[in-house]
Amino acid sequence: MKADPKVQRRLLDLQAIDTNLAQLAHRRRTLPEHAELDALARELSALEDERVRAQVTVDDLDRDIARLEKDVDQVRARKTKDEDRLAAGTGPARELEALQHELVSLNRRQSDLEDAELELMQQREDAQGVLDGIQRRLTEARERRAATEQRRDDTLAEIAKEEEYKRTSRQPLAADLPAELVTLYDKIRADTGLGAALLTAGRCGGCRLELSGMDLARIRKSDPEEVVRCEDCRRIMVRTNESGL
Repeated sequence: MKADPKVQRRLLDLQAIDTNLAQLAHRRRTLPEHAELDALARELSALEDERVRAQVTVDDLDRDIARLEKDVDQVRARKTKDEDRLAAGTGPARELEALQHELVSLNRRQSDLEDAELELMQQREDAQGVLDGIQRRLTEARERRAATEQRRDDTLAEIAKEEEYKRTSRQPLAADLPAELVTLYDKIRADTGLGAALLTAGRCGGCRLELSGMDLARIRKSDPEEVVRCEDCRRIMVRTNESGL
């Protein structure tokens, strides 16, 4: 394939745009915010599991406290009933004595229940403190996630804007070059990531390998319009005064 040397050199302009586009695509894929959001997702998942366990503990304690309160209320009601009967003083002496013994037992039972309730209420307060702490950490993590998502979206919008500018610049440049040359360039670039590179001081700018004396001799003898390619990486080598020929 042949092309005017000036046209071949314009391939480098095209390659520069494509390199920028590739760099932008790489930047999009490797934004630090992606890794940060993945880490935050794991953190939020773990915190949500903690929150569920802490909430279950609080709920269990609430049920236990409610049960004890019901038991205390029942004991109080029984005490009131017995105290009223005892105050009335009606009934056999043996029955009144039994009521007195029952009241002693009921007082002891009420005291035990109230002590147990106080202990559970302390446990409940501690459990609520743990739950509140987890909720605060969840809120903070969600705020960090929102801020990170905003940074990611802002950066992606910036990248998209720059990509659009580069593609807009690429289109007329590619259209102005010979279609056959652009097709070859695009095929090589699709295979290797780089379609054209400078031949500088006898070294291919694509694979960075130094050409052999035989290859240099072959290129020196070739027509300036001949599109030459590296024998090692098969990329188009653009010749200039700095090619060492």
